[in-house]
Amino acid sequence: MTAVNTEFAWAALGGDPALTERVSTVVRDGALKARLPVRELARACVATCALAAAELGARRAERADVPGVRVDDGAVATALVSERHLLVDGRAPVAFAPLSRFWRTADGWVRTHANYPHHRERLLSALRLPEDPASVAAALAERSSREVEDAVYGAGGLAVALRTPGEWARHEQGIEVAARPLVERQRPGGGRARRPTPLSGSPLLPAVGLRVLDLTRVIAGPVATRTLALLGADVLRIDSPQLPELVDQHTDTGFGKRSAKLDLGTDGRTFEELLAAADVVVTGYRPGALDRFGLSPEALAERRPGLVVAQLSAWGAYGPWAERRGFDSLVQVATGVAAIEGSGQEPGALPAQALDHGTGYLLAAAVLRSLTEQLTDGGTRFVRLALARTAGWLLDGRAAGEAGNAAHDGAGAAAYDGPDAWLAERDSELGRLRYALPPVSFAGGPVDWARPPRPWGTDGARWA
Repeated sequence: MTAVNTEFAWAALGGDPALTERVSTVVRDGALKARLPVRELARACVATCALAAAELGARRAERADVPGVRVDDGAVATALVSERHLLVDGRAPVAFAPLSRFWRTADGWVRTHANYPHHRERLLSALRLPEDPASVAAALAERSSREVEDAVYGAGGLAVALRTPGEWARHEQGIEVAARPLVERQRPGGGRARRPTPLSGSPLLPAVGLRVLDLTRVIAGPVATRTLALLGADVLRIDSPQLPELVDQHTDTGFGKRSAKLDLGTDGRTFEELLAAADVVVTGYRPGALDRFGLSPEALAERRPGLVVAQLSAWGAYGPWAERRGFDSLVQVATGVAAIEGSGQEPGALPAQALDHGTGYLLAAAVLRSLTEQLTDGGTRFVRLALARTAGWLLDGRAAGEAGNAAHDGAGAAAYDGPDAWLAERDSELGRLRYALPPVSFAGGPVDWARPPRPWGTDGARWA
């Protein structure tokens, strides 16, 4: 079994093992309760990100010692469900659309995802049904889960059959994912060592002066870039005008960033101008989906040597499912997480979209560590993560996680009494916001984003 802890995640990033001694933890009983070691996974991902930020900040500030990192289970548990804590003028967002749910099939269960209008239309088209939950339930009850999965994916929609961990381990995609490291790192060459302006002042912002092109959607990728914005980076999110983002989802993950619309098919010149001054590009679309625009890691690095390219996907950039769309809820179903968290009579879910959030913090950590390495020897860096691989880490560590829970939940643990201590409010152009504070914390570092989210697509496609 692989331990679900900071040491394992930090090693996956190539970090100095001695630095994990800089991490301290406030353990809170009751945070992120689950059968699987979700609390340990979330804690490790956030701690690794904070440590990577502290390390980069120390190097840029020319400090001999890396600042201490403090991880509080309460802050982590609150941040991992940030989308549920968001209020806009007192209004709570809708998490899932009516057709995004579990459905009983003739031989088991299937989960669909239809939050976006185009996904809903493809789902209904594949099933040849009207938008009526009762009709969908009746039709799916007569079909096998694998048949539904194949039909919906064939139509460009999203549906995944429930599998056990053993079934996923024998699945061709599961085998491919398990063979990969938690964080894939490559150094293809090209690019000089970085010499950014040394840091000074307070708070310590490790990424200040760095420019990040954010080509991500939904949760994991935007969480990563939201974290880089917290740390001082100029993050510019780029979206196609033809693919509007869900407003509340964009609000939750838009803190500290700017948001612009840009058609990559018709305005490649503007993108090239942005790329020419970028330090980091983060992508969260299906592997290969952006290649036709010249946005593969290799093509980006050829035009901008010394770039850090960070890629995120649901299933990994390999295997028969490489080009499939996916979301946290669907990855839980395919990999066996939902089967473990279920009641025995029906499938369940993790207490948070922990694959999304956890992978997001790991992705930010991978970017930060790449930037630290570049201070010494330059070079282009590619990093790649997949939700399914994070799920494998969670599943592989379940025995060690149970032991960890037993060790931490004793008299020395504080209680998690709810999220109030880690929520804040502020005004914005979108209205009065209540939101979860960032869980990434290190001595001298920022405690909140410098600015609230901007309305979707209202900024110019240019650097600040």
